[in-house]
Amino acid sequence: MRTILVLNAKGGCGKSTIATNLASYFAFEMGKKVLLADYDPQESSLAWLQARDESWPLIEGVAAYKKPLRVAKDTDYVIMDAPARVHGKELTQLMRKVETVIFPVLPSPIDMRAATKYIEEVKKNGRVTRKEVKIGVVANRVRENTVIFSELYDFIKAMKLPYVATLRDTQNYIRAEDRGIGIFEMAPSQVYQDLEDWQPLTKWLRSKRSMPQL
Repeated sequence: MRTILVLNAKGGCGKSTIATNLASYFAFEMGKKVLLADYDPQESSLAWLQARDESWPLIEGVAAYKKPLRVAKDTDYVIMDAPARVHGKELTQLMRKVETVIFPVLPSPIDMRAATKYIEEVKKNGRVTRKEVKIGVVANRVRENTVIFSELYDFIKAMKLPYVATLRDTQNYIRAEDRGIGIFEMAPSQVYQDLEDWQPLTKWLRSKRSMPQL
């Protein structure tokens, strides 16, 4: 069983969008049994699941912030959608459950400053210092060929963590969310650019580079 956490203390950085699209990828593209664990009381990921039609591959959902997470033995992937402002003991408890963390950052000065402080807290986590967890950074909602994207690129490089992928700013994610699907389940002609954006991320997640070497 593989456990992946989408984490950033700042709200509005696209954690739920990435989490739901990851769940869609592993269920639809890979044919895996997926559990989507929503740790955010806003339940954005669970709302996405409620909109999902039965004709699409089944993704189990659980409000993990309400009760201890229990995972069926035949589950292949657990995708965890973290809440905003998770620190201290709550962060420690989340990190105990994961192998891989995806850290989305938006191209804005406010988000970059917030990410600087938060990633330092995450790096001090015992499982991270013992290399029991791998962290990958994703530039999210990006408009390329802009000054702020150039600043974000330099910022992520300075974090000294794997810069895994750049996801563009597009309405396709909103269209997919409204239907309870991921971009992988949309017509390829509509989302070919977005599928290209995701290739580095999905390739990284399938590789040993995203897994702790225990």
